[in-house]
Amino acid sequence: MSNYIPTIGLEVHAELKTQSKMFCSCKNDPLEKKPNINICPICMGHPGTLPVPNEKAINQVIKVGLALGSDIAEYSKFDRKNYFYPDLPKGYQISQYDLPFCQGGMLQVFGRDIRVTRIHLEEDTGRSQHPQGTDYSLVDFNRAGVPLMELVTEPDITNGKEASEFGRQLQLILRYVGVSDADMEKGQMRVEVNISLRPEEQKEFGTKVEIKNLNSFRVVEQAIEYEIGRQSEILDKGEKVVQETRGWSENKQETFSQREKESAHDYRYFPEPDIPPFTFSKQDIEKLRQELPELPQLRKQRFQQQYNLDDQQADLLIKDRELGEYFENVTSELGTSLTADMLQKSTRLSVNYITSDLQGLLKGDSVESVDFKITPENFSELMQFIVENRISSSSAKLILKKMFETGADPDHIIQDEGLAQVSDSGEIERIAKEIIAANPKAVEDFGKGKENALQFLVGQMMAKTKGAVDPQTARETLLKFVDL
Repeated sequence: MSNYIPTIGLEVHAELKTQSKMFCSCKNDPLEKKPNINICPICMGHPGTLPVPNEKAINQVIKVGLALGSDIAEYSKFDRKNYFYPDLPKGYQISQYDLPFCQGGMLQVFGRDIRVTRIHLEEDTGRSQHPQGTDYSLVDFNRAGVPLMELVTEPDITNGKEASEFGRQLQLILRYVGVSDADMEKGQMRVEVNISLRPEEQKEFGTKVEIKNLNSFRVVEQAIEYEIGRQSEILDKGEKVVQETRGWSENKQETFSQREKESAHDYRYFPEPDIPPFTFSKQDIEKLRQELPELPQLRKQRFQQQYNLDDQQADLLIKDRELGEYFENVTSELGTSLTADMLQKSTRLSVNYITSDLQGLLKGDSVESVDFKITPENFSELMQFIVENRISSSSAKLILKKMFETGADPDHIIQDEGLAQVSDSGEIERIAKEIIAANPKAVEDFGKGKENALQFLVGQMMAKTKGAVDPQTARETLLKFVDL
């Protein structure tokens, strides 16, 4: 196969979180199961109706632009994008063409700057439904008129991994800024890929192919890698790639042709006559900038520096914003009576328990999406008990599980379950002798060199004490009294 250079750009659509739709007061709820109940004459495109822009949606798009370093237009307008489709009731879509709200910007992916061309605002379409076994289609207009942000990148992406990572990072920013849940499974975020190939010696770009409506980051990566292979085979044969729009077949794991690709002039853009242009002062823009939260990459850098986290730990706490905030609340509750060394150990333990044990109990859910009962105060208290050797690490895991289930205070669980750390050496030795006397076969096996026999004895001692003896202490004490 010859060597070709892929040129890839993305178009990302995200439904915005507003109470009402983009140009009317209908409820913004595109996931509503009952068809055609969140509709009115405006979003149904009835003659004589006038659109009224949603101020919150406009501000949300500008905030995304500010988060990505875009230039915010001080003068902007809406345009009509004309095309006929059954789920577009007006016969045109109110969108933006030459004067979008945001231009430029950048998002760093794997150490490379992926430039943003523009971010604009438009209205979503309805949803066509094709009942199986019938010769007709139905249209649900609940989604028609939902505010839809579109971000277009420069053709800076070179492979599927970069494209999917760009999508993940953008999704995180949308969630941090609070403008969209951007759940791809629910259709709240959709990615379209523009891709072309050219021989290494050729300077101009090859023929562009668009892949529409990709609904997961895995599919984005798969579709790009498949399309690189498909176009490479065509070029190897000396044939020409057709400029077209293609879809992705999950069953066949391949792209398929849908229609020839339209050009901008096919849409006959012209200024929306029913909506006056917008002007924004520098003060307006600065006010929105001040409302931005700490963004993911900045938070990751701070977490790593402030709490000495590794990449994996930082990524877990950044990916789930609520979990990251919970972690910071826990660290703020760690006792001031602790020495600097113990405070550092407690913080490190908090990181480990939150990113491993607690994540395991959550089973992929967010602390916001479940009935989460463990307060930061109780979690920090549990960490301090471990550092102060009041409980063993195995007991701590049992206590954490009880806290997750009941929300109880760790001190009460320790008392109720008898999980306080046994630190009296005489008591530990007494228990060790008892375990040895009760398991002569294991003692004999250990004498024959079977290391697992000693592990069995340690396990028996841990069970006897409900994990109240440290495993290393149990091992050392047993070795002291095993009579070989």
